[in-house]
Amino acid sequence: MSYCLNPTCQNPQNADRTQFCLNCGSKLLLRERYRAIKPLGRGGFGRTFLAVDEDKPSKPRCAIKQFFPLSQGTSSSEKAAELFNREAVRLDELGKHPQIPELLAHFQQERYQYLVQEFIEGQNLQQELARAGPFSESQILSLLKDLLPVLQFVHDRSVIHRDIKPPNIIRRRISQTPIIYTYPTLTGELVLVDFGAAKVVEGLRETGTVIGSPEFVAPEQIRGQAVYASDLYSLGVTCLYLLTQISPFDLFDINQDVWVWRDFLKVPIDPKLSRILDKMIEPSLSRRYKSVAEVLKDLQPQQSAVQVPTPAAPAISMPQRMPVVQNAVPPTLAGTILPVPPMQRVVPARAPTWRCVHTLVGHSNAVTSVAFSPDGGTLASGSEDKTIEMWKLDAGKRWYTLTGHSDWVTCVAFSPDGATLASGSRDKTIQIWDLNKGKWWYALRGHEDRVYAVAFSRDGQVLASGSRDKTVQLWNLNKGRRMSALIGHAGGVEAVAFSAGGEFLASGSRDKTVQLWDWQNGRSICTLAEHGDWVRAIVFAPTAPSPPLVRGGDAEGSSILATGSRDGTAKLWRVDAQGRGTLLRSMRDNSGDVLCVAFSPDGGVLATGSRDGTIYLWDAGTGGLLEILTGHGGEVLSVAFSADGGSLASGAGDRTVKIWRGIGH
Repeated sequence: MSYCLNPTCQNPQNADRTQFCLNCGSKLLLRERYRAIKPLGRGGFGRTFLAVDEDKPSKPRCAIKQFFPLSQGTSSSEKAAELFNREAVRLDELGKHPQIPELLAHFQQERYQYLVQEFIEGQNLQQELARAGPFSESQILSLLKDLLPVLQFVHDRSVIHRDIKPPNIIRRRISQTPIIYTYPTLTGELVLVDFGAAKVVEGLRETGTVIGSPEFVAPEQIRGQAVYASDLYSLGVTCLYLLTQISPFDLFDINQDVWVWRDFLKVPIDPKLSRILDKMIEPSLSRRYKSVAEVLKDLQPQQSAVQVPTPAAPAISMPQRMPVVQNAVPPTLAGTILPVPPMQRVVPARAPTWRCVHTLVGHSNAVTSVAFSPDGGTLASGSEDKTIEMWKLDAGKRWYTLTGHSDWVTCVAFSPDGATLASGSRDKTIQIWDLNKGKWWYALRGHEDRVYAVAFSRDGQVLASGSRDKTVQLWNLNKGRRMSALIGHAGGVEAVAFSAGGEFLASGSRDKTVQLWDWQNGRSICTLAEHGDWVRAIVFAPTAPSPPLVRGGDAEGSSILATGSRDGTAKLWRVDAQGRGTLLRSMRDNSGDVLCVAFSPDGGVLATGSRDGTIYLWDAGTGGLLEILTGHGGEVLSVAFSADGGSLASGAGDRTVKIWRGIGH
């Protein structure tokens, strides 16, 4: 078939070997050799066609790009032609890279300008996403590894792509060029296309036309001021879209002015990769990566990190049980040793003294929160399946199920007397359950966004809740209504906790800080800003601190606060009688992301759950790693000790709850 290139032709399809369109009379062959077969796509400035080169015996396929600027009444046709020729020269140079289509010809015929380029056999990533669903973490790493060097090649030649998006990245069906001989570090699997349209119209920016696809373009590019970092922004947004299969417009919360793409992940990804993507999509140029080299520098350790098995350690043979550091050996990639810094891993001081006694199965999705009843006989677990399961621990079986939330249950908490359960959800509500009757009691509504955390006061009369709306709300449970709001965080509130004495409330936020509040008077006392990323979890020690924890300060009237963060650390703080916090020590796990924290009843052990599916038990007095508990097949999202300290519960992304018992309990 032959396809007429006249944009106004009403019947563009013609038979093979036809020289002139039977409908409008336009010539069908470009330069007497290139015949369009069918349209492939259309944009604001032109169209793309699949074509064949009839001048060659094999009639190889090629792509014809037809541009409209000369037919759209521009102020200077000569200037447009000059820009076209200038950009074609650049594209000719770029096409020498094996992962950029080769430029075969550029010319003007009648009123239109044309580029003829190599045709890449394969699916673009938009098509691949529709066919196979969201990309995995390893696929995103592979994409960045394959495309960033291509982008570096482009930028080194003073070219900005300006339209990076999934349809413009093609995965080769069959390698058409043996590139491994000339580019041994590249796979050549992905090809970056559609340079012509972006660059040809660059000189026409003064007309007010926005170049690029709105969902993927950087803020400065929308203002007509694209820079090299604009391509990095578009590539970062492309990665988010491929990870979530959600429109980038929906991945950005305009009310909070923040990206919320993690909320749409089916499976959490490595926090190091998350931070790289966050920096690629920073709206502010001053905080965004400036060059491909900067991204590659941060990405390289992530690509080359080796998970070194933790060696068995003799029981308590190390003095003071301080962490031991082990170096990982850099891997080999494409025959070359990458110069990466050694990876450090903490090794436990003793063999495990805790063992899993029950694996509770019943949830159909990730278990986000677990809580023991005060008497230790019952466990509540909330899940992404929108339910709360109540478990009888003596039998290790499900007791009954609480339903009522319309979205993920994110948190659960028992009242001090065990008669009431509170649950928070992504549906923006807090549900209050009467456990004496085993049924729903009433709902608390007032948050404008997802509820991430709930905590009862010491007397059980007040409930605190944290939300993605950046507020902490205080609720009077006797009246079932809101008392007040604590406002001060610049990001969503991920965690809340009352001090053991009830005087203070702590809140952890996506703004990387912990706020200590005089909650009864509604004022912030202190801001703790030592974490380098989101503060995901906080907990006060149930008892007064022991001397080793408060060395260098007065223990009287103080308490100990533990925080866990996406920066990969758990931190211990002393909070004095006035509510001022001082950092005592920091512990780093092997996963790079601390998702949850819990103190043993005597305050001597801190448990942290991590994205690598393990639970770390730390000596709160020395900061040493005591032991690592393994068994979950997904990230550990919640941990809790029983009141007697003999049991530890954990909920995870593998849909299970595990009950652990310490030796001697």
